[in-house]
Amino acid sequence: MFFRSLVAAWLFVSLQSCTYRPIPADEVVEANVELPIGWLALAEQGDADAQRNLGLMYDNGDGVPENDIEAVKWYRLAAEQGDALAQSYLGLMYADGEGIPENDIEAVEWYRLAAQQGLAQAQYNLGVMYANGEGAPTNDINAYAWWSLAATQGHESASENKGIITKRMTRQQIAEAQAYATRCFENDYKGCD
Repeated sequence: MFFRSLVAAWLFVSLQSCTYRPIPADEVVEANVELPIGWLALAEQGDADAQRNLGLMYDNGDGVPENDIEAVKWYRLAAEQGDALAQSYLGLMYADGEGIPENDIEAVEWYRLAAQQGLAQAQYNLGVMYANGEGAPTNDINAYAWWSLAATQGHESASENKGIITKRMTRQQIAEAQAYATRCFENDYKGCD
């Protein structure tokens, strides 16, 4: 009996001292699971990882009812703390008008913040916005540069789009775009518009 009491006491103390850390967004499994105990509390306390993951759950309807307005709320809280994935996801919500009125200018701003932190998907999305003149004036040089940066990280669509856009660019524009991408990379994306 003493041994059981000792184990029960140890287990209680161990569980009280555990800190739950949400899994990174790229490891979130798309399945209908119950909201992990502690995520909401962590998110409400300002944990950016928990906020981003709750945004993903509401965005995809994983373990909670799909709710784009709630997704935007949680993405914004994490994005405002500098979470690059949340910034990129918030950009998508603005670009698609999900949970918030469509606003390509806002989408570009959120993509830019994430792209300047080196997030390949945001760099790709920012390139798309420049190529299509959505939220920013059409600028093939910027599109090529951002796609080049994403392509160096293995983003296949960025490589493909870079190849396509070169058909409408002069050699001088391509050289300028390559120089721009090199400066961005060498400066750790600081000063890249």
